Amino acid sequence: AIVGESGAGKSTFSELIPRLYDVTKGELLLDDINIKKYALKDLRNLISVVTQNTILFNDTIKYNISYSNNKVSDNEVLQAIKSANLDNLINDLPDGINTIIGENGVKLSGGEKQRLSIARAIIKNPEILILDEATASLDTDSEKKVHEAIDNIINNRTVIIIAHRLSTIVNADKILVIQKGKIIDEGTHDELLENSNVYKNLYELQMGSLN
Repeated sequence: AIVGESGAGKSTFSELIPRLYDVTKGELLLDDINIKKYALKDLRNLISVVTQNTILFNDTIKYNISYSNNKVSDNEVLQAIKSANLDNLINDLPDGINTIIGENGVKLSGGEKQRLSIARAIIKNPEILILDEATASLDTDSEKKVHEAIDNIINNRTVIIIAHRLSTIVNADKILVIQKGKIIDEGTHDELLENSNVYKNLYELQMGSLN
């Protein structure tokens, strides 16, 4: 997980991984290999990204999930929908996965759009999944459903979560604390509460606002 104040550089950090930007100093390693040694297409084929601003097309649910691969079967789409915790919605729609969702998914709620975006990421079966504040704009109930979807898909892959709400990443294997473009602390949630004043302050501020 990557945490820090707004403007600290969290999203920029994640954008270095698919090489939307290149590092200008030092190097970024993937499995101990400089990321620039991978062919760009091969590198990006390993990665799926889910952001808080989901881009959807005025087309069917199936198309929005599988548009990058027209060989995907209906069964694979339905499995991705189930993993994304979206099957209840599909079951309620008369046309199922062939339902037109409107321009930018206007017929869906914010949580449904995010889960559709997660289904799109799942269908690619990426080795690296980047979640860039994917639940930042959702209400509590929608956020819970999205995180249940995320829990369904995190096994056997590397997941990088950029988090606004620290309560969502307390179980991360490693948390990086970023401030002004630099990693200033790293560790588990418990380690950072004990050893990082910046993380502790961020966490206590958020917990205090919820009480």
